[in-house]
Amino acid sequence: MRERSRHPVKAYRNRGFLNSKEARELRILSEYLEPKRRFEQYRVDDTIVFMGSARTLSREQAEAALRKAESSGGDVARAKIDLEMSAYYEAARQLAFRLTQWSKGLSNGLELAERRFVVCTGGGPGIMEAANRGAAEARGINVGLRISIPVEEFDNPHVTRELQFQFHYFFMRKFWFYYLAKAVVILPGGFGTLDELFELLTLVQTGKMTKPMPIVLFGTDYWKEVINFDALVRHRVIDASDIELVRRTDSVDEAYEWLVQQLTKHMLARPGAVL
Repeated sequence: MRERSRHPVKAYRNRGFLNSKEARELRILSEYLEPKRRFEQYRVDDTIVFMGSARTLSREQAEAALRKAESSGGDVARAKIDLEMSAYYEAARQLAFRLTQWSKGLSNGLELAERRFVVCTGGGPGIMEAANRGAAEARGINVGLRISIPVEEFDNPHVTRELQFQFHYFFMRKFWFYYLAKAVVILPGGFGTLDELFELLTLVQTGKMTKPMPIVLFGTDYWKEVINFDALVRHRVIDASDIELVRRTDSVDEAYEWLVQQLTKHMLARPGAVL
């Protein structure tokens, strides 16, 4: 007969309990406290969030896929669409690169200074990879807020290792997107991107988000086709002024200049500005 253990497992080491429905509150709290500790440890004060499709290929990937489709009788039409959409990957990469160079200059070379306006994404492939890649190419740290979903390779190698997070709860992941964000860039994407866009717009529209929030909607033709904002105004379900909550553009230069202007005005030039 096996001898009974003299040392029962402590509750906070009991995996069966921690994974149970009774401990759900502890798991939720952990997804608040553990990221908070790391952000403070690495002095990440605020972020610029990039959102967009996980399916968007880089230009080199899309060009290679098109050559393969043409030579092997594959789906050429689909490959051409992927190549067209790859322009958004390159735009996110360039914009993140430039914003990271700008943000690094704000510390004036002081190693102990807080890191301002750090590029942050969902930590996956596609547009997320592009933004993390651009920030890494500018030799800046960047954040990846990954989500545990049943999709292989939902990851990219450009996220700063110490700032790579893994979430179970979508709503806690969104909390960290919006809580630290001082600006958001939204590029073409699917259900997830639309969900994030509309939640963000709702928070701003209803005044639940009290800080200034510059929002760039990048890709005018795409967004004009996917979301008919004018129809929402015409049917009187939003006000005409609500359309002005976003800045629509196809230009990396315009997006960069506007974001820097807005961040300088609201976050850097105002003594005692609430962050």
